[in-house]
Amino acid sequence: MSTSRLPDHEQRILDEIERALSRDRRLVRRLRVSRRRGPDLAGVVSRVARYAPRPWTVVALLAVSVALMTAGIVTSDPGVIWAFAVVWPVALYAVFRLLCRRSRTS
Repeated sequence: MSTSRLPDHEQRILDEIERALSRDRRLVRRLRVSRRRGPDLAGVVSRVARYAPRPWTVVALLAVSVALMTAGIVTSDPGVIWAFAVVWPVALYAVFRLLCRRSRTS
């Protein structure tokens, strides 16, 4: 593919095609919508990988997890069980990251 400028007649044809396409409002709207990007998945993953919890955060997460587990066992309420299911993996990940950080500095 050549990087030089197009001849004048080809440039006029290309300009006319672009003008015709820009008048199509539905096409312009679809192109605008398709340009929107979703969440930056790589940024989210790198932020999660760099997460360095403080000890009190880990203690609080574990305390909430134990409280939710106890309440879930006693009440068998699905909402409490689902809350525990959401908090427990986060608490485990925080404990894991804290232990990794502590073992690296020791």
